[in-house]
Amino acid sequence: EVQLVESGGTLVQAGGSVRLSCVASGFNFDDRAITWFRQAPGKEREGLSCVSGRTGTFYDDSVEGRFTISTDKAKNTVYLQMNGLKPEDTGVYTCAAGPYLCSFVPDDYGTWGQGTQVTVSS
Repeated sequence: EVQLVESGGTLVQAGGSVRLSCVASGFNFDDRAITWFRQAPGKEREGLSCVSGRTGTFYDDSVEGRFTISTDKAKNTVYLQMNGLKPEDTGVYTCAAGPYLCSFVPDDYGTWGQGTQVTVSS
């Protein structure tokens, strides 16, 4: 069974840091792009950061320099280290697995986790 499970969401003060984890199972980690998406209340889901063995790492401008995506292949896990958090970073963070090329288009992804809530207080 293809599955993604996120963890690490929490309540944090502005300026703080959080690390999210996305554990993948049921598919070859190297053959997929894994992307972190965020959905803020009342807003569309947006892609934040993607990692692919074939194309490298990518970041949306809104998180470039503050967030870092990384992988631990031995653990089949993708991490999202988030520093310098802002109240506008509040939302449900979900990881998704798609084809091997990175994309920030949600429709390109067929496997989604359940999401984890991050709340940044001012």
